[in-house]
Amino acid sequence: MSLIAFLYFENQQKLYFNLTKSKMKNIASIISSKIIYAHMSGTKLAVTGSFESKNYKLAFYDETGKKIFGNIEEEIDLTKDIIEEKENFILVDRSTFGHLGISAIAIKEHLYFKQIKRLEINIILLFFLIYSIIAIVGFYLAKLFIKPIKEERDKLNNFIKDTTHELNTPISAILMSTESEELNSKQIERIRLSAKRVSEIYKDLTYVFLQKDVEQKDLKEISLVEIIDEQLKYFEPLATKKRIKITLDLEEFSYKIVKDEFIRLFNNLLSNAIKYNKMNGEITIVLKDNKLIIKDTGIGIKKSEMADIFKRYYRATSLQGGFGLGLNIVSQICKKYNIKIEIDSILNEGTEIRVLF
Repeated sequence: MSLIAFLYFENQQKLYFNLTKSKMKNIASIISSKIIYAHMSGTKLAVTGSFESKNYKLAFYDETGKKIFGNIEEEIDLTKDIIEEKENFILVDRSTFGHLGISAIAIKEHLYFKQIKRLEINIILLFFLIYSIIAIVGFYLAKLFIKPIKEERDKLNNFIKDTTHELNTPISAILMSTESEELNSKQIERIRLSAKRVSEIYKDLTYVFLQKDVEQKDLKEISLVEIIDEQLKYFEPLATKKRIKITLDLEEFSYKIVKDEFIRLFNNLLSNAIKYNKMNGEITIVLKDNKLIIKDTGIGIKKSEMADIFKRYYRATSLQGGFGLGLNIVSQICKKYNIKIEIDSILNEGTEIRVLF
């Protein structure tokens, strides 16, 4: 921008100079022709009227350089064609050829440097105007480009905090339950629940960050009913704690999938159904017609948040624990096996998730 402004200024300055010089030569030519005409015709030369101007000063000089007439006060070097001064310049014209004893005409202008000054101010103002616009646009674009990075950084920071919090709760429960030498059934149950929670956190983190690509040699048809029955035993204490009733409607169904990945899928869906359910709530699990349905009576999901629930680290609410990996894991597994997943949810009434095999 500075280079463009400088080149534009140089070009305009040269243009103004040439225009001013051309105009002054034209004036000098007119005056010279009138002097020659007056000399040839023997008439008196009128030096007022057309020769007077508020923008120019005029002076006539004889062959010795002596001023005959004019309002230019300073001494002039008549050997030069153009005399540049601090705030104006003088044009010397010798086209009178000594008629009426006038050997040279000097014209001093007052406009050129004023125009250049205005040009400088206009270019500076325009420069700062364009610079300000570019700076504002640049700042906006920078914020726009940095926004996703900032969001990811915030998500990562929150993820680290949530992970620390999530691990701290079950670990603290285990430590508190093992303080006494003899453990009662309640303490043992608390340890089992806490250990199960740590195990779930570990498995989720391992799947997301270490085991995304499970080897295909583990791929075989497995009974989904058997796995669901196995996993329900682990979630019974959590459901009992919130007095949640779980209703089952399961038909024998086998599907070709890595066992650990189906466990991840089912456990995350059931974990959410328990975690975001109400006290004395209900969960219905249906497996039939190549379809797994998990329906709860929980807090539901806002329509505006439905499009984001499968994003990593996204959490629709901070009321419950977790760090936004569960449904992202479910989404990854479904995409891997071309499994369709559908969600219907009504805020404060519940959510129904359908997995179509």
